[in-house]
Amino acid sequence: MFNLTELPPKLPIFPLDGVLLLPRTRLPLNVFEPRYLAMLDDVLKSSHRMIGMVQPRETPKGTSETALQQIGCAGRVTSFSETEDGRYLITLSGISRFRLRDRDDGFCPYISANVDWSSFTADKGVHELDHAFDRPKFLKTLSRFFKAASLSTDWDSLKDADEELLINSLSMLCPFESAEKQALLEAPNLANRRETLTTLMEFALAGDPKEDPIQ
Repeated sequence: MFNLTELPPKLPIFPLDGVLLLPRTRLPLNVFEPRYLAMLDDVLKSSHRMIGMVQPRETPKGTSETALQQIGCAGRVTSFSETEDGRYLITLSGISRFRLRDRDDGFCPYISANVDWSSFTADKGVHELDHAFDRPKFLKTLSRFFKAASLSTDWDSLKDADEELLINSLSMLCPFESAEKQALLEAPNLANRRETLTTLMEFALAGDPKEDPIQ
């Protein structure tokens, strides 16, 4: 667990479109671009070993600077290995969301930013609960969505999975658009994220001509 006083005021930023990290989840990454290899070298030397995952925003034509969403999630490097061809295979463990304050475009080849953690104190607490979670109903919708998207999973494990891990993992893994991923990230709590996730699945099913209307 991390206290607000232990969280760094500045983070290296890894902008990846369509990639979501949430608190208390794990995200495997394959790092190969030179600037991000340099970033990871610096991160591993730090005391916190944290990287800020932020989705880029669409920028007007002719703009060279990478525009970023205002809210991201920090992950701590908890697993690291190097391949023979010089890539890094890492795992980030989600710590807390943050709000971007301003970018520090200095001499580093990668983006750094000053960040504000104060809006997301619950991220650093105990596991969240969703007292209104109807698992059978949720899994029924999920099954239809996976079938329509030609996805497969271990349904036995989903029936027994912790509700926070289930909802957050699906939010990360389901093939939604970037803006939809951002909405899942910015959901205030687990219940809101589950509602958003369910809405996104139902919306996708409503647009599938092979699907019957949702009951």
